[in-house]
Amino acid sequence: MAKRAAPEVNAGSMADIAFLLLIFFLVTTTIEKDKGILRSLPPIDDSEVEPPIIKQKNLFTILVNRQDRLFVEEEDMDIKDLREAAIDFLDNGGGVNAEGESCDYCQGKKDPASSDHPDKAIITLKHDRETSYGRYIEVQNELVAAYNFLRNREAQRLFGNRYPNVDNVFQAMLDEKEKNQFNKDEKLNADIQRIKEMYPLKLSEAEPDKS
Repeated sequence: MAKRAAPEVNAGSMADIAFLLLIFFLVTTTIEKDKGILRSLPPIDDSEVEPPIIKQKNLFTILVNRQDRLFVEEEDMDIKDLREAAIDFLDNGGGVNAEGESCDYCQGKKDPASSDHPDKAIITLKHDRETSYGRYIEVQNELVAAYNFLRNREAQRLFGNRYPNVDNVFQAMLDEKEKNQFNKDEKLNADIQRIKEMYPLKLSEAEPDKS
C-alpha cells in the first residue's frame, strides 16, 4: 500500500500576518525620550568689553557639599526652605535696575542689603563632585519653581484668567519647538516675553570642587 504524502502547510499567509503585525507595532509603539534640564547657554561673547561689576548683595550663593548639605549665603538651610528664600531674594526690589528704574511690581521687603532689582538678581549654584545627582536635581527644581512662582503671579496680575498657569504656557512653547512647529500666536509670544523680562532666569553654576 502506497504511503500518503504528508500535507504541506501553506506558510505564505503567515509571512503576511507577521509583516502586518510588525507595521502595527511600529505605528502604535511610543518611544520615550530622555529629557534633561532645559538650559539655554549664552552665546560666546568675543567682545573685549569688561563685564560689569556685580554687587555682592545681588548674588544669591548656594553651595551643596559632598554630604548633600545645603548652604545658602554660607548658612545651613533645609531644602524645603530654599524656594521661599529664593523668592524673597528675587522679589526684594531694594534698588534700581541698569536703567535707574525701581521695581514697581516687586512685593518684597525692599531690604537695601538684598537684591536691587530682578534684572540684577543672580543666583549662583556650586556643588561638589561627590554631590548626589538626586540632591542636585532637587536644588535645581526648587530654584526654577521660585522663578515660576513669580512669573505665574505676574501673569495672573497682568493677564488674569487668560493664562491661569504660565508654566503650562511655557511648556506648550517648548513642545512646539521640539516638534519644529512655528507658533503663530504673536500675542501669546509677546505676553510670555514680557513676563520673562520681568523675572529673567539668571542662574549661574560655578565649577564643582575637585576635592
